[in-house]
Amino acid sequence: MKNKEYYNNYIEAFLEQNSKLNLISKNDEKVLWEKHIFDSLAIEQFFIKYGTDFKTLLDIGTGGGFPAVPIAITYPQIHVTALDSIRKKINAIENIKQKLEIKNLTTICERAENIKNKYDIITSRAVAKLDKICDYALPLLKKDSYFIAYKSLKTSEEIADAQKILKKYNAKIIDIIEYKLPLQENYTRNLVIINNV
Repeated sequence: MKNKEYYNNYIEAFLEQNSKLNLISKNDEKVLWEKHIFDSLAIEQFFIKYGTDFKTLLDIGTGGGFPAVPIAITYPQIHVTALDSIRKKINAIENIKQKLEIKNLTTICERAENIKNKYDIITSRAVAKLDKICDYALPLLKKDSYFIAYKSLKTSEEIADAQKILKKYNAKIIDIIEYKLPLQENYTRNLVIINNV
């Protein structure tokens, strides 16, 4: 993982947008790197295990651009699409994209169920419970591709509730990658890796 300095221009551009739009709380601004950027980049753990030979990634409910923007900055070979139904959030990401000249990032202001394209990887962070977000994400995956859900401590409950939806789309959970955020309190997170076979 690249160090914090590598993302300084992005941090500056994000904070400028946040001052106008309140994408994250003032308290979270102090831990922007630890809680949002570092967390977004935990996808590196997936790439280490499954390779980086992917061309397209869709981030559903991207909000302030997490994990879409940090992934686009770090992996220029992957074309990242940031999707959110709230226009002000998409505008903020578009402004960051223009300022930093991020060539491999596309923004779409739309609901997931209206998207027609299919993707190699789909991500979602802090959007909805696993069963609900699977219902949005799994129809948009190319065959034999990956949905990566960023989840916290209630992962096991959400997985149990999602079994019916997974079966509906012939998908299964193939891995759960646990990691910790570099915060003082214990912040354990999980990447739930779902493959559609």
